[in-house]
Amino acid sequence: MTPAARVQAAIEVIDDFLTGRSGEMALTAWARRSRYAGSGDRAAVRDHVYDALRHLRSYAACGGGMSGRPIMIAALRQQGIDPQSIFTGDRFAPETLSAKEQEQSDFSSEAEQFDIPDWLWPIWCQDLIDDAQLVAGNLRQRAPVFLRVNIARTTREAASQKLRDESINTEIHPSVPTALKVIDGARKVAQSDSYRQGLVELQDASSQASVCALISEIMGPVLDYCAGGGGKALALAAWLGKKVHAHDALASRMKDLPVRAKRAQADIVLKTTDQIQQTKYGLVFCDVPCSGSGAWRRDPSGKWRLGADQLNDLLISQFDILSNAAALVGPNGVLLYATCSVLDRENGRQISRFLKQHSHWSLVKSQQFFPGSDGDGFFFAVLQNG
Repeated sequence: MTPAARVQAAIEVIDDFLTGRSGEMALTAWARRSRYAGSGDRAAVRDHVYDALRHLRSYAACGGGMSGRPIMIAALRQQGIDPQSIFTGDRFAPETLSAKEQEQSDFSSEAEQFDIPDWLWPIWCQDLIDDAQLVAGNLRQRAPVFLRVNIARTTREAASQKLRDESINTEIHPSVPTALKVIDGARKVAQSDSYRQGLVELQDASSQASVCALISEIMGPVLDYCAGGGGKALALAAWLGKKVHAHDALASRMKDLPVRAKRAQADIVLKTTDQIQQTKYGLVFCDVPCSGSGAWRRDPSGKWRLGADQLNDLLISQFDILSNAAALVGPNGVLLYATCSVLDRENGRQISRFLKQHSHWSLVKSQQFFPGSDGDGFFFAVLQNG
C-alpha cells in the first residue's frame, strides 16, 4: 500500500468507529476485508487510527468536521505533512482537497483543545486541578510498552539479555523492580521464546508497582478478587512466592488464566464466590472496574465511550466491591484497592469514604501515578484491618 492508500484506509476505519464500533473492532473489520494488506500496512493503518482516536476532538476541530477525512487532514498537518501531497485523487488515494478543506479551524473550548468530552472536562479539572491539562496532553501520546519479569523464574538482567538475543531491546525501569521498558522490537514480544516460556508478561509498570508495594510478609491466603485475565494474580504469585486464589464476578473472564499460570509456573487456583466466602484472607487485591482514564493512551475508544451515567454507576460499584472485599480480610490482614484511573473520585475519595465508615481500618500507603514515560495512570491504596 502507498502512504496515500494507508491514509484512505485510516479514514474508512475512523468513519466505522464513529458509527459505534470500538477502534479495535473497526480495525479488525478493515483487515478482514483487506487481505492484500501486509503486516507493515496493517501496522501503519493502526498507528494512523490510534493517533487519530487519541486526538479525536482536536483533530476534528482543526480539520473542520467529525469524520475520518477532516480528522486525517488535521493529523497530517500535525505531523508536518502537507495534506495535498496525500489527498491526490490518484488510485487508492483520498480525493483532492476542496477549498474549504484547505482552511484551518481553531478550538471552541478547552475540552476540545485537550481532547476530553465536554461533560467530563469540569470533573477532570476538579479532580486533577493543576495537572488537568498536563495529564490530558500526556494521554494523547503513544504509550510505552512494559514487561513484567517473572522473578520466580529469572532475574531482570537475565530476562533483558534473553530478549536482546531475540532482537527485543529493553531497559530497566528506574523504580519498579520487576519492570522492563521495551525500547525496540515491541511487536515481537508475543512471539518470543521469553514470552512463550513464561519468563515475561506484558503488563504496565504502574500496575506492577501496586504489587511491588506489598513489602511486608502476608500472613494467610492471598486472593485476587477481581482477577479478570489474571495479570495481577500472576504478578502476586511471583512477587509473594505464594499460592494465589483468583476470583471474578464473571468467571468467563478468567478462562485463559489456567494456561497463563501453567506457562508462568505459578500456583493459582480459581475460586467461586461461595468458595471465597469460606476463607479469611491475609491479602485481598481489588483491581476494580473503573473509567480506565489512566490508560486511555492504549484504549482511546474508552474515552469517547464513557458517559456520565456510566461513571456514576462505576463509583457505586467500586465502593460496593471495596466493602465486600474488606469483609473477606482476616484480622491484621491487608486490602489493596487499585484502579487504572486518574480521577480522584474513583481513587482517594473512595478510600476516604471507606475509612470514615470503617474505623478499625487504616491506610498504610497510597500512590497516584499519572501517565508518562514510566507508565500509565494508576492508583492504589494499601489498607490494614485492625
